[in-house]
Amino acid sequence: MAIYVKFQTPKEVQDLAYDLVEKARDTGKISKGANEVTKQVERGQAKLVVMAEDISPEEILAHMPVLCEEKNIPYAYVSSKDELGTSAGLHISTAAVAVLNPGKDKTTLETLVKKTSELKEQ
Repeated sequence: MAIYVKFQTPKEVQDLAYDLVEKARDTGKISKGANEVTKQVERGQAKLVVMAEDISPEEILAHMPVLCEEKNIPYAYVSSKDELGTSAGLHISTAAVAVLNPGKDKTTLETLVKKTSELKEQ
């Protein structure tokens, strides 16, 4: 497990995260990449941060969970940077995505936030 991964995320929760990123990309607003996501978290604009677990070097995202907790922004993990990039509409992989506006998918955002907070408490 990577140094920045604070809890294991089950497959069904990861699938929810991929779906949310895809729908937010189409009907809402997202930021892509570790640098852009960091800026949005620091500004308090992100509603949810989704991070890939297979990033190398791991230090790229080592600061992200701590920063999210400081700003009270929920975060989730997915196993594949390639699939996260595809969900975000990129032809390349991405380390992280911030959902700034879920668009028409507010219920999925609420469900995902609830499930990830339950996972963090375990």
